[in-house]
Amino acid sequence: MSDSVLQASNEQRRRLNHEADVVVVGAGIFGCAAAFALAKQGRSVLLLERWLKEPDRIVGELLQPGGVSALEKLGLAHCLEGIDAIPVKGYEVIYYGQGVGIPYPMNAGAANGDTQEYTNEKGGRPEGRAFHHGRFITQLRKACASQPNITIVETEVTDTVTSTHNPQVLGVVSRTLNPATGEKEDDFYFGQLTIVADGYASKFRKQYIGKSPIVKSKFYALELIDCPLPSPNHGTVVLGDAAPVLLYQIGTHETRALIDVPENCPTASVEAGGVRGHMRNVILPSLPKQVQPCFEKALEDGKIPRSMPNSFLPPTTQLEKGIVILGDAMNMRHPLTGGGMTVAFNDVVLLSRLLAPERIPNLGDTAAIQKAMKEFHWKRKGLSSIINILAMALYSLFAANDLQLKSLQKGCFEYFQKGGNCIDGPVGLLAGIIRQPFILFYHFFAVAFLSIWIVISDTVGGLLGLWKFPVAIEQSLLVFWKACVVIFPFIFSEMRT
Repeated sequence: MSDSVLQASNEQRRRLNHEADVVVVGAGIFGCAAAFALAKQGRSVLLLERWLKEPDRIVGELLQPGGVSALEKLGLAHCLEGIDAIPVKGYEVIYYGQGVGIPYPMNAGAANGDTQEYTNEKGGRPEGRAFHHGRFITQLRKACASQPNITIVETEVTDTVTSTHNPQVLGVVSRTLNPATGEKEDDFYFGQLTIVADGYASKFRKQYIGKSPIVKSKFYALELIDCPLPSPNHGTVVLGDAAPVLLYQIGTHETRALIDVPENCPTASVEAGGVRGHMRNVILPSLPKQVQPCFEKALEDGKIPRSMPNSFLPPTTQLEKGIVILGDAMNMRHPLTGGGMTVAFNDVVLLSRLLAPERIPNLGDTAAIQKAMKEFHWKRKGLSSIINILAMALYSLFAANDLQLKSLQKGCFEYFQKGGNCIDGPVGLLAGIIRQPFILFYHFFAVAFLSIWIVISDTVGGLLGLWKFPVAIEQSLLVFWKACVVIFPFIFSEMRT
């Protein structure tokens, strides 16, 4: 049977019988990329999405160089074109009004490297991209729609279909709008493998993973118009007395401001004027002078800004038969470092390699799928564990709320000021370029020991302050203990299955 005849036959199977090799639930970042990658391998794919209109979200707007590299490997790099995407060349960290530039490291990656390593096809300094999330999703969906092995259906998946003979998922139950009646009706879609990628608010996570995300803060979003940033084409992180503020340009005229507001924040209480009062009274004065007029203008509409929960969900090995839960439904980290999409696209690169037809001809082979998913869980950690741990550890430092964390925050900034490998290493990790977890461990504790030196120096001062040395040692031990308390729980969460 020729390829064209087989494609037509599979298309008919998908349309009429609702049957495919793979059913993908969720046409977001992970779902679209996974559907496209598997379809390119010749798999027949049903891509189900409850709402095919362009989404309007306030996160998923910054793609690190490691994510751009993965898009290139997947053949989806063209989705960054025609959406007014802005090149991102690094970061600017502003600590109590003092700034330090942190560009992505020069000449990182080689062309045509291993599929699990960062590659930089264009050479030179790596670049990320920032954009309107909805425009990017629309491009990904268009790419899927152009793939003859994919059928996209607008339907709301409500449950899974399980075999009566053994605990194996055979497909999904959904509700599809009947255009003739205007009512939603029950529908069924079947596949040898069901991939659920229904995002941070997954309705299947509790059933198949049994974990709930931990949420300790929210990002509130403003869109600033024609805002002059301190360092164009760089993400800007503003640190001060409040939790961090993230600024990055998402279009020719638009800049996103994400304001982190921890739970039970006193300055965001109703008595203090709520979130808007917090933004006007606490955040606005801490911003760079050139940003303040645009920020104030964005607050003039009188509305409470849109928000998203900042979630932490450690990864889980997928061993269910016939179904895998992936993307944000399976693993999340604080979005401060903009690593979510980079993890997702690299996960798809790895997943498509492990599920390739030459390795697993029949996706109904549950034993082979379980073996592949065990391998997936551990192999992805070269990148995902770095981004997960770094995001959570950096947030702990940047949202410092006690004396020891404040010391680590100051040490982190002074570490960046040293330049050289003190910025190339950390930003290379954050960007998804460096994929060696030990390097993260090294830089984190280098910051911790620098922080301890600063504490001792500030406490003792000079020779006349030597009598304070025992106090300095006590404070140093507390800083070191706090550093361990910050990072080791996240390291242990990555070591679990």
